[in-house]
Amino acid sequence: MKIEFYKYQGTGNDFVMIDNRDLHFPKEDVSFINQLCDRKFGIGADGLILLENDENADFRMVYYNADGNQSTMCGNGGRCIVKFAYDLGIIDKKTSFYAIDGKHYAEIIDDKISLQMIDVVDIKVIDNENIFLNTGSPHHIQLVQDIATTDVYKLGKNIRYSSLYHPVGTNVNFVQKVGNNNFEIRTYERGVEDETLSCGTGATAVAIGMHYLGMADNECVNIEVQGGELIVRFKKINDSYSEVFLQGPATYVFKGLWG
Repeated sequence: MKIEFYKYQGTGNDFVMIDNRDLHFPKEDVSFINQLCDRKFGIGADGLILLENDENADFRMVYYNADGNQSTMCGNGGRCIVKFAYDLGIIDKKTSFYAIDGKHYAEIIDDKISLQMIDVVDIKVIDNENIFLNTGSPHHIQLVQDIATTDVYKLGKNIRYSSLYHPVGTNVNFVQKVGNNNFEIRTYERGVEDETLSCGTGATAVAIGMHYLGMADNECVNIEVQGGELIVRFKKINDSYSEVFLQGPATYVFKGLWG
């Protein structure tokens, strides 16, 4: 079977995108999805995203990690599927869609996608330099002194598979403050099992986490990832965070035919 696919990226976090409104894609075939995402024997991507119909929104997002397994929310993937839906003519500049963590709203503003993320009501402080929170996907956050020399793969893998997060694991973000309300991060992503150039839910988690710890004093935080820059906005009420928006670019790369 021949499958038409598209490639999109958001600050270097890249995805195979497939219009699956007719449900033709073999979505239960884990090895096939893994093959498509393989960078040597497939198309190459951090994940695969299906765009499907939804009765209560403009569309539904179904996200798979590069290992072929369906996963939790992907922020950059969410921004990319909004651009994909716009390019397909499904939506205009404003939209709503469903993902695994519920309903999301998004808006295209110039060349950026602003995506509403879930509210965050539970932040766990592990110690003075490590915290954990869920922004649609689980994220461990660790402050470091020199992010450029941090061994993200080794340290991230150790934390991801540690007893603290057994058995489901977690994404791991290493963070360095580089300015007022400005942070540089590097992320080890579970499912990809390596460092990625960007992680949207990770950027969101870091922005909220740094504000919670008092290291950011504004409800708009700039996040520098390996593949570019993201902006996270939110409102804090007591110890919960709502109206959380992740904003950044989402770019069409190419399309092709598999098979």
